[in-house]
Amino acid sequence: MDLMTLLQLLVSSTLMYSAPLIFTAIAGTFSERGGIINIGLEGIMVMGAFMGAIANLALGDSFGAATPWLGLLAGGLCGLLYSAIHAVATVHLRADHTISGTVLNIAAPALGVFLVRAMYGKAQTGPLSHPFISTTIPVLNKIPVIGPIFFTNTSLPAYLGIVVAIISAVVIYRTTFGLRLRSVGEHPAAAETLGINVYAMRYAGVLLSGFLGGIGGAIQAQAIANEFSLLTISGQGFIAMAAMIIGQWHPLGAMAASLLFGLAQSLGRVGNYIPVISSLPAVFLQILPYVLTVVVLIGFMGQSRAPKADGVTYVRNR
Repeated sequence: MDLMTLLQLLVSSTLMYSAPLIFTAIAGTFSERGGIINIGLEGIMVMGAFMGAIANLALGDSFGAATPWLGLLAGGLCGLLYSAIHAVATVHLRADHTISGTVLNIAAPALGVFLVRAMYGKAQTGPLSHPFISTTIPVLNKIPVIGPIFFTNTSLPAYLGIVVAIISAVVIYRTTFGLRLRSVGEHPAAAETLGINVYAMRYAGVLLSGFLGGIGGAIQAQAIANEFSLLTISGQGFIAMAAMIIGQWHPLGAMAASLLFGLAQSLGRVGNYIPVISSLPAVFLQILPYVLTVVVLIGFMGQSRAPKADGVTYVRNR
């Protein structure tokens, strides 16, 4: 395999595995910028993957090539509804954020498999009718050197994630909504004195988190797993949380860290084609993303600066 082909394969695989992480890491950013720790990203991804797969199978005959994109929307809406449980529990019922998120993570796989079994009589959906496939982007693929590597047989959801990361950075740091969201995550009492509805902003952050996390799960089901089963989501939510922390709760930083973890996951698929690491046992490359998550978190933990009121339950002054 020549160098150009190897680079194209590595970049394409990295983008594919990064796409669900990008969306989910940005999801966590919105929630925690508003002061709500969202440990439940894994569970939200599970529900997004479930609904994305179900929508794909149900709509495939009617919508053809547009089906996986509708699956993203369905997964996002399902994630939004599921995250509402976390929002109510943490904002109004004043539950511990970590415990509430953990409950979401525990309940989601069982709920998803139960519903799939009730609908299909088995614990997994089976192959999807219209999964995401590699796409060549016209015009851009003609750019010398860059075009064949980045825009040939590549992942469109990943490029959508990059666009969403840029838009999210603008929203959080350049809009009134973003300023208010960050204020309730830093000092909610001061924000309330300025007339900001702290509860409403925290709800908005968690629901946006649920929507984006659900899209991340739907991408995982439709672009990587090609089905929904108990193992469709197996740690990606926690890896996305690590990407959010490494990225300093900034959408662009979270995106960059997600690309790093996506590269680690892709090596498990294409590592056999890379001369330097092809001789390593396959299991080493398969566990690399999880080992890398722990190692990088340890290295960055002392430098991380979360929003000051992140995880702090706020009680409105009466």
